Amino acid sequence: MSSSDVLFETSIPDLPMIGRGKVRDIYSVDDRHLLLVTTDRLSAYDVILPDPIPGKGEVLTRISLFWFRMMADIIDNQLTELGVDDVITDKALCDQLRDRALVVKRLKPLPIEAVVRGYLIGSGWRDYLDTGQVCGAHLPEGLQQAEKLPHTLFTPASKAEAGDHDENISFNQVVELIGENLAKRVRDVSIEIYERAAAFALERGIIIADTKFEFGLDDEGRLHLIDEVLTPDSSRFWPVDEYKVDTSPPSFDKQFVRDYLDTLDWDKTAPGPDLPPELLEQTAAKYREALDRMTS
Repeated sequence: MSSSDVLFETSIPDLPMIGRGKVRDIYSVDDRHLLLVTTDRLSAYDVILPDPIPGKGEVLTRISLFWFRMMADIIDNQLTELGVDDVITDKALCDQLRDRALVVKRLKPLPIEAVVRGYLIGSGWRDYLDTGQVCGAHLPEGLQQAEKLPHTLFTPASKAEAGDHDENISFNQVVELIGENLAKRVRDVSIEIYERAAAFALERGIIIADTKFEFGLDDEGRLHLIDEVLTPDSSRFWPVDEYKVDTSPPSFDKQFVRDYLDTLDWDKTAPGPDLPPELLEQTAAKYREALDRMTS
């Protein structure tokens, strides 16, 4: 991939910028719409690294669109009929952004991350070792790392301020934040989406171990699925043919980068270290493989 295929950050003269997240640049279109641009930025340990992953933004956008459309009968989503060409006048800029940007509804985000787990891994595994529970949910004794859970778990987290870590919270805390009816709706929809996606992915040789969703409300209080959906950035994808219990299976994501960073004398604070070109391409290939397996 050439450098022209890589986008680290954006500047759109036509539109006021609202914010720049770890991966997405957000612009105001009007009172009812936003423009979300998914860049090739890569974060690890909550630090944005100086080197982008070629083509990552387009891959994440295409995967999200695929799932938004598949889940449209379950829940409304942020998509609109508008495209980049409808809101930006510069044709060259449109050409650069068209495959990685979405014009979405302007919604009020809920203050939680809707995390769903189907397998015992990551912070869930660590919680289980310490307490025999995952986010307050009791589990049988004797489960192993990466083992399929007896049933799908909804394990929400609070949204942290920029630079901080999200914190796991109980379902009761979700009720306190957004009300009981909405909390139950978010939980039930999150599990339904995950289980449909997990079954679909399994037929294509991918295990979706866990994922996180974000939701927002419109002016009438209708719930919408927003942000990104079931991407390698928001989910843990494992290849079925390399899956083994009692291990940490390889992932279709930035695990190569995390493994490399763990070999460095780096204190996990900004600025992040430079990454070798071959590592960037290896990671880009994993993202593209996830897209190809899931959508072809």
